Order: sequence, then structure tokens, then C-alpha cells
Amino acid sequence: MKSIFSQRQSLVTKSILLVLLSLALIFFDHRYPYLSHVRSWLTVAATPVYWLADLPSQVVGAASEAVVSHSELLKENARLKARNLILEQKVQKLASLTAQNIRLKELLNSSELVDDQVVIAEIIGVDPDPFSHIVMINKGSLDGAYAGQAILDAHGVMGQIVEVSSVSSRVMLITDTSSRVPVQNNRTNYRAIAAGTGNPDQLELLHIPDTTDFKVGDLLTSSGLGQRYPPGYPLGIVQQVVHKPGEPFATVRVKPMAEINRSRLVLLVFRNLKDETLKKQEASKP
Repeated sequence: MKSIFSQRQSLVTKSILLVLLSLALIFFDHRYPYLSHVRSWLTVAATPVYWLADLPSQVVGAASEAVVSHSELLKENARLKARNLILEQKVQKLASLTAQNIRLKELLNSSELVDDQVVIAEIIGVDPDPFSHIVMINKGSLDGAYAGQAILDAHGVMGQIVEVSSVSSRVMLITDTSSRVPVQNNRTNYRAIAAGTGNPDQLELLHIPDTTDFKVGDLLTSSGLGQRYPPGYPLGIVQQVVHKPGEPFATVRVKPMAEINRSRLVLLVFRNLKDETLKKQEASKP
């Protein structure tokens, strides 16, 4: 009997020590950035696990296509899909560029546009935490990816990179509760902030005055403020506008245009900014 109680007491003591150690690590990681490098290396170590978890779906897909297609046809099909994704990314800017060109011609008598370079990436994993909308892509620092880089799919803005390792990156989707995207109403040019709600089919605009002109069906595009998301890319469509009597702010709900839970291929946007020297020279002119 004495040995049994000793074993139980030892297990309880170990459990308490492990809990205290876990809480200490959580507090230390939250307050100090020293564990970021360790997390980066752990991400690299966990990358093969994501690949192995994703391997069965890739094998099944390749087997089904091999039944009806020749190997050369599969290669051509993959090339056409990649080209089609890039073309769709260019087409999606047309709606906002029409209004933007009119404003630029009125102010600057010019319609010069800045083209964006893109790289195709594939989603290889999803964060199991149900309260965070995080995915992993197969591009990392070796491919030029960086924290804060905008991610698109074939339909609109999808998210931004929040953590980079050498061969993979973690992407926070626009529907995550921590996400904030500066947007612009394409009809009225009114600027606002779109926040994630945790619902993959809904965003919400923050602090919109009750008298602001928002209508169901309005197209919202990225405004470019904050230097994270390039301007002019579709973000969502206004789905609902609720005016509450006596409340200073209206509730504006937005449906994302990106296929948050369905897109497999995404685009990493590399912005081509003008030469900083030329900008300073222009700014210094009276």
C-alpha cells in the first residue's frame, strides 16, 4: 500500500511540474522574442510531416488522372493551370482600375500602372487550432518569401505571411480574428478596415459611421494603406448593412471573394515599387 501511494504522489508531482513549466514557456514566449528562432527550426522539422500528411491526396489525384490521361498531357495541363491562375490574377484588377484610371487622369493626366510580380505556391497544411485561420504553403525564404507578404488566390485577397522558414511559410487568412485589411469602396472611394470574424464566409468593417454610404453589392478592394496588401485587388462584396437606431456605427458585413476553404494554389505578390531616389526628388519639388 505504501508503494502505491508513493507512485500516485510522484505522478501528481510530475504533472504539476509539467503544467508549471508549460505556463512558464507560454509566458516567456509571449513577452520575449527569444524563442522565435527555435519555433522557426521546429517549423522546418515539422514540414516533412505536412508533406507526408498531404501525400495521400496527391497520390490519389495523380492516379485518377493517369487513368484518363497521358503523362505529357498531365504536364501540359499543369502548365496551363499555372498560366490561367496568373491571367485570372491580372483580370481581377479591372473593376477597380477603371475607376482608378479616371481619378488618375483627372489629377495627374496619366494612367501609368505598377505591375506586380507573382510566384505560385501550394497550400500543404492547415493549422488544427479551430480558433485560428492559419495555413502553410510550400514557399519559404529560399524562394524569396517574407513576413507581411500578401497572398492572393484566383478570386481575391486571401491573407498575408506571418512566419517564414527556409522551405515553408505560415499564412494568416483574412478571416482570422487577428486579421485587419485596409479596404476601399470601389463605388464611393470610402476607406475602411475589414476585420476577420472567425467565419470563413464573412468579414466585418470596423467603426463605420451610421450615415456612411454603403450598399449591398458594393465591391471592396485593398486600398494599399499600411504597405502590406497592394492596392486595387478585390477583397469582398458587401453582404449586409445594418443600421441600429441610436447607435453611432452601422454594422457592415462583407463576403470574401477569395475561396478561403477551397483554394489550393495561391499567389505570392512581389510589389515593384518605384525607385526611392526618384520619389524623394519628386517630393522635394515645390
